[in-house]
Amino acid sequence: MPKETFDLRAIAVGAYGPSLLYGVATGAILPVIALTARNLGADVATAALVITLSGIGSLVTNVPATLIATRFGERKALVGAALWCSAAMFLALAAPTLPVFAAAVFMVGMAGAVFGLARQSYLTEAVPPHFRARALSTLGGVTRIGVFMGPFAAALAMSALGLDGAYWVGGVASLAAAALSWRVPELEAPGRGALAARTPIGAALAPPPAPTVRSVMRSHSRVFVTIGIGVLLIAAVRATRQAVLPLWAESIGLDASSTALIYGLSGAIDMLIFYPSGKIMDVKGRRWIAVPCMLIMGTALTLLPLTGDAVGLLLVALLIGFGNGIGSGIVMTLGADLSPSPGRPQFLGIWRLLTDFGTMGGPALLALVTALATLSAGIWATAVLGFLGAAVLWYWIPRAAPGSAESAVARG
Repeated sequence: MPKETFDLRAIAVGAYGPSLLYGVATGAILPVIALTARNLGADVATAALVITLSGIGSLVTNVPATLIATRFGERKALVGAALWCSAAMFLALAAPTLPVFAAAVFMVGMAGAVFGLARQSYLTEAVPPHFRARALSTLGGVTRIGVFMGPFAAALAMSALGLDGAYWVGGVASLAAAALSWRVPELEAPGRGALAARTPIGAALAPPPAPTVRSVMRSHSRVFVTIGIGVLLIAAVRATRQAVLPLWAESIGLDASSTALIYGLSGAIDMLIFYPSGKIMDVKGRRWIAVPCMLIMGTALTLLPLTGDAVGLLLVALLIGFGNGIGSGIVMTLGADLSPSPGRPQFLGIWRLLTDFGTMGGPALLALVTALATLSAGIWATAVLGFLGAAVLWYWIPRAAPGSAESAVARG
């Protein structure tokens, strides 16, 4: 596809509308999961465990999600995942006991794995390589905007309906995401038309063996143990940064309202700069964003334990938000660049599995080091992961952007 003929706006509603609505759905329930669990009789530790069930549901569904996307196609996978998420929301709304509610939270994680893989696979196929980073950075940014809007929509609904209002917002937004996803045009299987054009009429053609998760893991093992480790470290630092800001704010004596304001401002910076970073990745290459993203977050985390008041914490929080924001879409973009076709859903399922391991491992490392030493030591351990990730990504990510003239020359 010639560069001048592609217009991202032509697919914007179908590509990004469902992701915005799905972000609203999941964002709406995030602040109230623990509260609902407590109302159903959970103690504080059990309520914290219920929160993690969403992540566990995503982790165990990443590989099965590849089978769903391959069997039914990306559009139907998006619709099915959004409907499953809606069912989970209404189950949580009506849950009579804690185990039923916990199952609903687990279902939300399952739906997120399928929805995330399908939307990434769809955009990877629909957008040409020279525009890929902008498209996927926008996808990451739109999802963050939805998650940011969700709690405000939930707060409005809860003013009339109590805690149930958050789940009503989640269920309705998920249904809307399913309806909009149904209008997304199904993609033609890549390469099918070209293969038919090259095959003489009547000629026998043995179909190549269908790729499996095992075959893709074996053929791309080098990618998974190099750049894959880098994206695992990105996920670890990103997940931990969400925990360290409120924890450090509490340790220096800030009240809840000040902490929420600082956290919100950091999130606002995070979600406002996704498109420029995507353009830099498309024009200059992926390393120009991946490495600074990790260096900036690593530096900010190093400085965080040195702050002692609200102003210092705010400045560091803004730096963390900026570092994470410029990396919007970087994990999806690298996965799209490196994924084979056929075999893309299988590759992306493994890719998402790596990121989920990082998402769960980063906070676990923070908790372990904090328990053995201090919170400051735990934060600095996370900063080390950031600098290590920057080194791994700088060394292994190809210098040229896919689709660029430099990339074409490198391929020979």
